[in-house]
Amino acid sequence: MLRIIAVYGVIAGIIVVIGTYAGMAAVPDGGGYFGMAVGYLTMLVALSMVFVGVRQYRDTANGGVIRFLPAFGLGLAISLVAAAFYVVSWEEYSYYTNYSFMDKYVGGTLRRMQADGEPAAKIAKFAAEMEAFKVQYAKPLFRMAMTLSEIVPVGLLVSLVSAAILRNPRALPAKI
Repeated sequence: MLRIIAVYGVIAGIIVVIGTYAGMAAVPDGGGYFGMAVGYLTMLVALSMVFVGVRQYRDTANGGVIRFLPAFGLGLAISLVAAAFYVVSWEEYSYYTNYSFMDKYVGGTLRRMQADGEPAAKIAKFAAEMEAFKVQYAKPLFRMAMTLSEIVPVGLLVSLVSAAILRNPRALPAKI
């Protein structure tokens, strides 16, 4: 089981890291909703390795059957390995860009708000809130927790769906 967790967790981690770096190169200021959608889509693609890993374990090590809780636990373990890659890569990205992401993100968001004709009071309120958030985000443990909170819910959802599907031995049975 540990081999399955390591192999599929690392594959998912590599996919999410490549996707993160590609997304940051394509949309350096965060990209608003588009950047967020691309980021979560990348996580979903990477975490599809949870399904593959649980199916592999079910079919090879468990004789084609697995109960929900063991499948869910295996999925979570694979997700947490991928999440560790995601957090470490974000910290690395932050370090090599002099921790400038929040400045770029806030600046880009403020420009989009102005271009969309948002009221000045709303823009000023958002700017003040983001200045307070930037102080918190500068703290490494807070930043890591925020980064982790982006990918863990996706991993949880994929693990739940994978376990629910694969607990049925007739769902994508092994080809013997």
